[in-house]
Amino acid sequence: MTRPLMAKATAVWLVDNTTLTFRQVAEFCGMHELEVQGIADGDVATGVKGFDPVANNQLDAIEIEKGQKDPLYKLKLKFNAAAVGEEKRRGPRYTPLSKRQDRPAAILWLVKFHPELSDGAVGKLVGTTKPTIQAIRERTHWNINNITPIDPVALGLCKQSELDTAVQAAARKRAAEGTVMTDDERRKLVSTEQSLGMAPEPKIPSGLDLFTEEREEKPADFSDAESFFNLPHGEDDDEDEDDDLRR
Repeated sequence: MTRPLMAKATAVWLVDNTTLTFRQVAEFCGMHELEVQGIADGDVATGVKGFDPVANNQLDAIEIEKGQKDPLYKLKLKFNAAAVGEEKRRGPRYTPLSKRQDRPAAILWLVKFHPELSDGAVGKLVGTTKPTIQAIRERTHWNINNITPIDPVALGLCKQSELDTAVQAAARKRAAEGTVMTDDERRKLVSTEQSLGMAPEPKIPSGLDLFTEEREEKPADFSDAESFFNLPHGEDDDEDEDDDLRR
């Protein structure tokens, strides 16, 4: 464990109870210096109660004294033998409450436009469970008729780089398994920049286009004398009228 527990609450306590610099607090808590400055200004972590790292056996008081005397000193986390070899538990991505209602729309988009992604990959991207993905994939979700597919990147549920990585990993897995992809699926596996640079797909002419081409008339060819004097009937009538006027 290289970071203190409840890092943001610990930063709040250090800002309120010590004269450590923002950089020292940020490096100790694994935060950005501007975020610590926001805590001091009251713009960040409003309502968060400070967590005393000294009372909770995460930091020695001597470390705080050294840091207050020397602005360049880096605080050292107190060694905890019980935390050796302990790793963070892996689980689904945390999704804020304000965006959880958007997850079904993102799942439907991924299922529709990237069917090569497994349920596990979709769950990691948007932070959901496999039963929910399966219900949307099989269209048995209770609200499936009111769900509109929306890009999870546009919804802020994942990054474009994460989506590209997941899609490319699915492509490599299918290639290793010997599964042949269609041209449409292969087109989806490339990045946005590569897709925009691709040549447009050939368009099959419709029946209306063929009918229009057949009805196009070729211009009359008057390159020889015979075709020039064989004028249409309407033009002969005009010449007869001119002769009558001359008489």
